[in-house]
Amino acid sequence: MKYVIIGNSAAAIGAVQGIREYDKDGNIVIISDEKYHTYSRPLISYYLKGAVSEDNMKYRPESFYADNNVETMLGVKAVSVDSAAKKVILEDGGEVAYDKLLIATGSKPFVPPMEGLDKVEKKFSFMKLDDVKAVEQTVKQGSKVLIIGAGLIGLKAAEALEHYGADMTVIDLADRILPSILDSEASEIMMNHIKSKGIKFMLSTSVKSFEAHSAELTNGVTVDFDFVILAVGVRPNTELAESAGGSVNRGIETDKTQAVKNVSDIYAAGDCTKSYDITSESERILALLPNAFMQGNVAGKNMAGKETYYFNAFPMNAIGFFGLHIITAGSYDGEAYTEINGKNYKKLFTKDNALKGFILMGNKIERAGIYTSMIREHIALDEVDFEALKKNPMLMAFSRERRNEKLAGGVGNGN
Repeated sequence: MKYVIIGNSAAAIGAVQGIREYDKDGNIVIISDEKYHTYSRPLISYYLKGAVSEDNMKYRPESFYADNNVETMLGVKAVSVDSAAKKVILEDGGEVAYDKLLIATGSKPFVPPMEGLDKVEKKFSFMKLDDVKAVEQTVKQGSKVLIIGAGLIGLKAAEALEHYGADMTVIDLADRILPSILDSEASEIMMNHIKSKGIKFMLSTSVKSFEAHSAELTNGVTVDFDFVILAVGVRPNTELAESAGGSVNRGIETDKTQAVKNVSDIYAAGDCTKSYDITSESERILALLPNAFMQGNVAGKNMAGKETYYFNAFPMNAIGFFGLHIITAGSYDGEAYTEINGKNYKKLFTKDNALKGFILMGNKIERAGIYTSMIREHIALDEVDFEALKKNPMLMAFSRERRNEKLAGGVGNGN
C-alpha cells in the first residue's frame, strides 16, 4: 500500500500516526511546499519575539519521519491530482502515484483587492514560518507598522511586534476586535487591555488606497507605515480536491471517515475541510489545530483499513494576548448567563436543555474543561446542578455515575 499525504502540519502528522497504528509496513510519502520539519504554526509569533527557537517549534521530534518510515518531499509543490490515474502532479512536472491519498493543505491568507497595494514593497502575511522570517529581517526598533485585521492572526502579530517597540496601528472593517470568537463586551475588555501596551485601533474602517508608505482609510485618516501586515482572513486550500473531482463548497466536503465526497481513495483533513459542528448543527470550517490532528488521525486509520469516525467536533480557541487569556467554545446561541469582574469575564450560552457555548477570560478560564465536556458529551442540563456549575465548575455538580465515568477517563472519540 502506498499512502501519499499532501501537507506537513497537524492533520498530516495525525494521519501518519493513524496509518502506523494499523499498517506498519506500507509506504508513506509526505509532500509539502514548505521546506521545514513539521512545526506548530501557533508558535510563529513566539518565534518572532524570541520566546522560542526554530528547533523548539517542531511539532514532533527530529526523528519522527525516520521512526515512522516516512519519505518526505519538502519544498515540493503539488499542483493537481489525477484521481483516475491515482497520481499527484507536481509543479516541476513530476508525478507521485498513490493507493490512498490525504489532502491536508490547510489554508492561505485572504487578501482582498485594495487600491495601490502593489505600490507597497514591504507587505507580509503572518501564517507560516517563512512569513515571520521575512518580518524578522525587516522590523527594526520603533518600526511603524500597519496591521490590517484585528482577528487572531493580526493580534498575535501585534503581540510579537511589541517586543521590538513597534509603533502599531490595527484596523478592521468590523466594529470590534476578535469578532469571530468574542462578543462586544469581551472584545471591549480585551481591546482596552491591548491598548494599554500602546497599540492603536481603528475599527469600522478599511483601506481606501495605498501609497508606498501610507494608507488612506475610508474614515478619512491617513496612516504612515514602514511595512504592512496583511491579516484580513484565510481561505481553505481546496484546489487539489477540485482538480481530483472531489466535492467542494467553500471547504472540502467529507464524510465521517474523512473520505472526500464524489471521489474514491482520497481523504481530506484540517483547515481545508468542513466539519459537522455539533453546537451549530451545521457543516463549517473549524480551523483549529486539535481538530486538524483528530481529522487526520481518523483519515489515516481509514486509509489503513480500520473503519473509524470523527464526530463531536465544535469550535474551540485557547489563546492569550499580553498575559490575558481567553478560552471560547461552541456557538453563541440561546440564553446567556454573564459574569464580569474587571478583566475577568464569563458568558455561558444554553439552549434546548444543553450548554451550547461559552466565552471565558482571565481567571474565569479555570476548569474550562468541565464546560467543554458538557458540550462534547451532550450532557443535559437537568442531569447536573447547572446553577452550581454556572458559578463554580466542579465535578460534584455531576451525578455519581457521571463523576465515576469522568474519573475513569471519560468517553472516547468513537473508535
